[in-house]
Amino acid sequence: MKREIPIGVLFSETGPTAVIERTQLHATCLAIERANREVGRAGFQLVPHHFNPQSDPRLFAALGEKLILEHAVNVIFGCYTSSSRKAVLPVIEKYNRLLFYPTLYEGFEFSPNVVYTGACPNQNIILLAEFMFSTFGKSCYLVGSDYVYPYESNRVMKDLVHGFGGQVLNERYVPLDAGPADFRPIVAEIRSCAPDFVFSTVVGEATRDLYEACEDAGLSPETTPIASLTTTEAELALMRPSARAGHFTSAPFFATVLADPRSAQWADLRAQVTGVPLNQCWEAAYFQILLFASALVDVGSDSPMKLMPSLRGRECAAPQGLIRIDPDNNHAWVYPRIGRSMADGNFEIIRESKRPVRPDPYLVSYAISAL
Repeated sequence: MKREIPIGVLFSETGPTAVIERTQLHATCLAIERANREVGRAGFQLVPHHFNPQSDPRLFAALGEKLILEHAVNVIFGCYTSSSRKAVLPVIEKYNRLLFYPTLYEGFEFSPNVVYTGACPNQNIILLAEFMFSTFGKSCYLVGSDYVYPYESNRVMKDLVHGFGGQVLNERYVPLDAGPADFRPIVAEIRSCAPDFVFSTVVGEATRDLYEACEDAGLSPETTPIASLTTTEAELALMRPSARAGHFTSAPFFATVLADPRSAQWADLRAQVTGVPLNQCWEAAYFQILLFASALVDVGSDSPMKLMPSLRGRECAAPQGLIRIDPDNNHAWVYPRIGRSMADGNFEIIRESKRPVRPDPYLVSYAISAL
């Protein structure tokens, strides 16, 4: 008889960020199916308990505690926004549980109770900034959603712009549930000040409204490209084809990675996925389940006290390449890439690291020599 291991899953199916969180939920469920074939040989069965936090940080915290107290979970997989992660973090630390967080984020954080599997700033924004400065110019306009991640990411971008002798022309924020009307005055200002590029940290469905507002105002990616860390295939899928083509995103994974012959071992994965846009957050949510499962089999327990030492330094095959968890900061070594968005909703990869880059969540160095 297999020993059941309850695990918590916290991704939103409704609310402004559900467009991306639904893909993370899909990846988690798919990976659990795969992992159960592996852990089953060791006598375990992963049993997921999922709640819908509705894109609300307060619900993330309340449901995280419910998973711990009512469902006896030791490990939770979830959160997209930094606001939701920061809401759950005190709960995780209070009960000494583990959170696997599969989303790019602003860095400047370390918790012994969190495994960070998305990119941190030195693994995406450095490469993107260098590319935009050298290709388009050093004046930029910053626009983001109104919460912690965009504020912190824009702080880093401003440091980079000034360090390269550039200029930030303005910085604007919109609500998480922003609509077309919220972007019209912003886009009018962008037209007026004519930056070399726009840096967007807008998330969720509002991303569509920004890109389409730019096209409606006559801004083209040739003269005013949008550079982003948060625009993925999931957001592109919401846009009309003409509005989504020609812009740039930096991420460790794009769906087109799976078309590379070097990714042959994952060919069956793409065949299994229909109707869900694969993206960097999907991929991190997928491989972190496999990472956890391998540690579970090795230590024979889901106790955080036993799991965490085994996770530090652990390697895991992932669609982006072989990743590992840094033993000093619990963040993943990942492969920085830059993609140009295409009208078909995918990205053409135009730059990529040939080896994983060590996470530097506190940006001790802004050097890009590691790429």
